[in-house]
Amino acid sequence: MLRLLAFFLLLLAIAFGFAQLADTPGHVLLQWGETEYRVSLLTGIAGLLAGFVALMILWSVLRLVFRLPSLIGLANRMRRREKGQLAVARGLVAVGVGDQRQAERHARDSERLLGSEPLALLLKAQTAQLAGNEKGAELAFKAMLDNPDTHGLGLRGLFVEAARRGDGEASRMLAEQAYRTSPGASWANDAMLRMRAQAGDWRGAIEVVEQGVSRRLIDKAEGKRLRSVLLTAAALDSQERNPDEALALAQDALRLAPTLVPAAVLVARRLAARGDTGKAARVLETAWKAEPHPDLAEAHLGARPGDSALDRLKRARTLEKLAPNARESRFIVARAAIDAREFGEAREALEALVLQKPTARACLLMAELEDAESGNQGLVRSWLARASRAPRDPAWVAEDSVSDHWKPVSPSGIIGAYRWQEPPQAQDAALRARIDADRFEAPIPLEIAPAEPVAPAPPPVEIASLAESELAPAPPATPAATNEAPRPIEEVIQPFIPDDPGPDPNAPKPAKRFRLFG
Repeated sequence: MLRLLAFFLLLLAIAFGFAQLADTPGHVLLQWGETEYRVSLLTGIAGLLAGFVALMILWSVLRLVFRLPSLIGLANRMRRREKGQLAVARGLVAVGVGDQRQAERHARDSERLLGSEPLALLLKAQTAQLAGNEKGAELAFKAMLDNPDTHGLGLRGLFVEAARRGDGEASRMLAEQAYRTSPGASWANDAMLRMRAQAGDWRGAIEVVEQGVSRRLIDKAEGKRLRSVLLTAAALDSQERNPDEALALAQDALRLAPTLVPAAVLVARRLAARGDTGKAARVLETAWKAEPHPDLAEAHLGARPGDSALDRLKRARTLEKLAPNARESRFIVARAAIDAREFGEAREALEALVLQKPTARACLLMAELEDAESGNQGLVRSWLARASRAPRDPAWVAEDSVSDHWKPVSPSGIIGAYRWQEPPQAQDAALRARIDADRFEAPIPLEIAPAEPVAPAPPPVEIASLAESELAPAPPATPAATNEAPRPIEEVIQPFIPDDPGPDPNAPKPAKRFRLFG
């Protein structure tokens, strides 16, 4: 709107000026030799303007004529560039779909039309990678180093090629060069962080994390997590040669991640070694509330050296109150109760674990309980056999690696990748566990046909003898209804046959027992 108003004001000013010139008396005199030309003032000014416009047009025409060869060359170059860019676009599409033949053809066209331009070099390098030509790809990436615009891309490509052929030294040098020359390259930051962590240079890795956070390459929350893991790794590395430094590093890690299990265990053990068992217990209990873990329980029960088995059982009950629904709470109570020879409490905790999910650890503890309480070797062997095919208990898992203890770096170099979770289960073990759980949760009583005389009912079988069902033969099929006379009870109920070498011939004959669970 303002521009339109200014345009009209300009037109009004020009019109007003010409009106003033027309009303102003006077003339313009032009003398050429002895000839004089006299015109009015308005006509003279209009003639001057027309002559100026004519000169401008003449100059433009002459300039166009003189520039015509360069304009023709520019048009040819633009046409070649357009064809080269089209070849690059088609070549990149061919690389994306894996068409090696088309990619190579378009790469040759782009190199012929564009020369050493960045996109042409990129297509050439990717085509060589697609064809498996490592030397050709390396030459293309090295050519990129001469151009400041593609220097970082060349370093990235050379780094990938060095990592692909397993040249760790070359990979390290290229990553360090990119880390210095391209501060904003996230791949260089990640590569340096991974290499220093794999080499055990924890302090150098912490420095890379701090630089990444300051350059906004790493999120602040992720930076805190990475620093806590690296500080814990540094503390574990120095706990033997410098316990005080290890404690300080672990405390720094715990401030960043209060529930990090290895940091809490290390801090608690160092505090307990100094005699500050109360503070050590508070650290462990804080981490236990967030994630009940066997390492936390072990450190909590052993915080005071010299405690009796009953004292350790009391501490296990304290942890159980903090996380009453956790499986680890029952595990630690069962472990402490067996050591304290409180077999009833241990059996109660283990039965809940076995009925919920009979893992290998639960079955092994049941075998230990049977051995300590009754010494029944048949039941012990049964629980041990069952543990060999039971699902695995949680462990430290990262990628395809399973570890019994925490590690700061995974095999591929990822920091903090290990998580406490169930490892991959074998299909047959998981199936057996589900079948066992169904059997123990819903026992099916055996129907007994009436007979004369009827034997007295056997004593009730306690849940403590759950494993005996593993030792008994399969139940017989229920006979169809017929007119035959009922068979004696001894033919209907199968006797309990233990998996023992057999009773002592000189021992008195035991009473007959019957299997009541399918």
